[in-house]
Amino acid sequence: MSISEYLQSCGVPFKRMLHGPASCATRLARSLHVRGSTVAKAVLLVNEQSEAFVLAVLPATHRIDLDQIRPIMQGSNVRLASETELERIFHDCELGAIPPFGTLYGIPTLVDASLSREEEILVESNLRHEGVQITFRDFMAIEKPLLARFASPIDHPAARRSSQRRAG
Repeated sequence: MSISEYLQSCGVPFKRMLHGPASCATRLARSLHVRGSTVAKAVLLVNEQSEAFVLAVLPATHRIDLDQIRPIMQGSNVRLASETELERIFHDCELGAIPPFGTLYGIPTLVDASLSREEEILVESNLRHEGVQITFRDFMAIEKPLLARFASPIDHPAARRSSQRRAG
């Protein structure tokens, strides 16, 4: 089932946004002229002790802090899923496309609390060239993820240069 079909079946209004393939979520935000904080990227994690998968969803402007996520996942050995694991879990998705709907794939979803500041979010669909814009409230209502703090802002060199110019 495509993400568009899934959202339609849930009665959730959405806007499809077609784009060229982007190598990362921040480039996707730039290409669609939206703030990076509104682009929700999904990262598949594995708790090696229990062999359990968890889908972590966070803003494109942030990265996962493994020290913060370990207690949430109840494991000291948490890692990013391998490409083989990604292909197995997201079997109906193009390589590199990871939608933030873990429930569709039988795995729990965690959402970083920083995303809750956004009224609308842009999420990836099954296809690398398609994004879907929905309200954060609708996303939470259909996905029912655990909301937690596990991400920290990415410190981009361009942002540092910009702030140094303003300070100096």
